[in-house]
Amino acid sequence: MTTGTARRFSTSTAEVRELAVAGAYEFTPRVHRDERGLFVSPLQEEAFVAAVGRPFTVAQTNHSRSARGVMRGVHFTTTPPGQAKYVHCARGRAMDVVVDIRVGSPTFGAWDTVEMDTESFRAVYLPDGVGHAFLSLEDDTVMSYLVSTPYRADLEQAIDPLDPALGLPWPTGMSFTLSRRDTEAVGLAEARARGMLPRYEDCPAAVAAADR
Repeated sequence: MTTGTARRFSTSTAEVRELAVAGAYEFTPRVHRDERGLFVSPLQEEAFVAAVGRPFTVAQTNHSRSARGVMRGVHFTTTPPGQAKYVHCARGRAMDVVVDIRVGSPTFGAWDTVEMDTESFRAVYLPDGVGHAFLSLEDDTVMSYLVSTPYRADLEQAIDPLDPALGLPWPTGMSFTLSRRDTEAVGLAEARARGMLPRYEDCPAAVAAADR
């Protein structure tokens, strides 16, 4: 569930909202429109550093295209090494979900949602060890990811996005399309029992190691 009162502030380049998951943020950049169309920079270092305290290190960029009803997640990377993500919607519309699965985190089990589209160009930063999912709300929805570590299949993990224990607020009256991996993913409690979940104490260490 979402928790607490979100901290919000503005910079010269974006509006920033602190999400209910500790260390995660929503960024709404300034969009410049005229008769030709628009120009926007979804990632602005000034706003990012003001929120997170350091620049975002990019090791890889990812791109996905999804039909309406496609659900991807809840995904995370074994920590360490972990993987931080900066995500925005480049086409279409999506419901983006951030889930705190870090054992020992002050917001463990909390989640928050961000509506993403090509009007606001909202973006989300997910720190190391945090779970990520999204639901495509229109055909041909394109999601763009900046990630802090290279992809390694052996480190990729998944939790059932429909796990009742998570209680994620997916819309009713809509058919979902999931990959086999996500359909067969275990719930939060089983993932914890198996030792799959990141430990909160390991996540800052992973960030510090990446910065050195």
